[in-house]
Amino acid sequence: MKKNIIAMNASIMIGLGSILAAPSVYAESISDLEKQKESIQEKRSGIESNISDTEKKIDSLQDKQMTAEDQIAAIEAEIAESAKKIDAKNAEITQTKKEIEALKEEIKVLKERIAKRNEVLKERALSFQETGGDVNYLEVLFGSSSFGDLVDRVGAVATIAEADRDILKQHELDKKDLEEKQKAVETKLASLEVAKAELLEIQKQQKQQKQEKDALVKKLKQQTEKHEHEKMGLEEEKANLAAQEKAIKSAISLEHQRLAELEAARKKAAAEAKKRAEQEAAQAAAQAASQAASQASESKKQSTSSGYSAKSNSSSSSSPASSNVSQAPAVSSGTFTRPSAGYVSSTMGERWNKQHAGIDIAASGTVPIVAAADGVVSRSYFSSSYGNVIFVTHSIGGQQWTTVYAHLSSRQASEGAVVAKGQQIGIMGNTGHSYGQHLHFELHKGPWNYSKSNAVNPLNYIPN
Repeated sequence: MKKNIIAMNASIMIGLGSILAAPSVYAESISDLEKQKESIQEKRSGIESNISDTEKKIDSLQDKQMTAEDQIAAIEAEIAESAKKIDAKNAEITQTKKEIEALKEEIKVLKERIAKRNEVLKERALSFQETGGDVNYLEVLFGSSSFGDLVDRVGAVATIAEADRDILKQHELDKKDLEEKQKAVETKLASLEVAKAELLEIQKQQKQQKQEKDALVKKLKQQTEKHEHEKMGLEEEKANLAAQEKAIKSAISLEHQRLAELEAARKKAAAEAKKRAEQEAAQAAAQAASQAASQASESKKQSTSSGYSAKSNSSSSSSPASSNVSQAPAVSSGTFTRPSAGYVSSTMGERWNKQHAGIDIAASGTVPIVAAADGVVSRSYFSSSYGNVIFVTHSIGGQQWTTVYAHLSSRQASEGAVVAKGQQIGIMGNTGHSYGQHLHFELHKGPWNYSKSNAVNPLNYIPN
């Protein structure tokens, strides 16, 4: 019984037809499977290389990101230092302005002193104008009563004249000092304002550099996320190819077992036929012609009865029974059958600015999902996008196909399981990235890949 199941599973996987077909057909099918396995291995090797390249890109982007972040930290330190210098300059400017205010008070005092000196000088000038200047001094000198008085009067005149010169000299010094102080303070203030402006410009440039570095880090992060997403997709594709390779190896092994069993059955049948012929020949030589004819007639009846019984038993034992089959669509005669009941709610093509690589079949209630063709389950797992999903690998006429059944509420076929066309493998659901209960069904002519470049429109292959 076990050997018959193995043989049936092998024929289900590769769709080769009757167990009595010619060995050359099977050999060709095994050769096709070997070629498919080699093709998958080559693709896996290429994907591994792509993953390695993507990892290098991610490492390079992360290095650049770290360098940019270090540069941002250095720029931020420079901005902080510039801010301290600007604060220091502001403090100096504030102090200088205070000095200017103090100087204004000094200027006010100086102006008052100058104004008083001007009054004294005016009085001297007026007196000089009214008395004729030097004549006044002569009258003072000639009006002396004695030589001692003359000496005193000369000293007094000299003192007055010296006092006038001192007033004029101090007047000039005060004016010069005032001008120098004003110039010094104005120069200092202007210098501080220039220094502050330069620091503000430096700080502006530093902030601009930081903005550029921030933008660079943001761009590097986006590129890193993009490559990490690509890497995840490539790893997903690699895992699917590994599962498909495993399924192909399983199919090859099953086919070799089936061929070995077929050869053993042929040898056994030949040996039994030879033995039976020898027995019949011996009996024919020992018995009369009438007895031989009677025995031959009886043997024919027994053989017919036995054949009918075996056929009847075989037919009844092979009848599958499933309470869910009646809820699934009838199995069609084409290469692929419809995977579930319901209506097509979304077709293959552009959707939400993305490529919808399959069709959606929607229905309510408990809806069984069936295998679209004979094959081997290459993957059965939960995906963040597909939800509960089953991948089935098929080999039909030397061509590898892959069907995908996504968003299932439950999975009823595990990896490595051999499934028949129309066999239930799950229940329609709403898991993963899904909006409402439906089956997302994809058909790929070849292995599944992340870019889904092998996807074909299922509506061109299954009954509507």
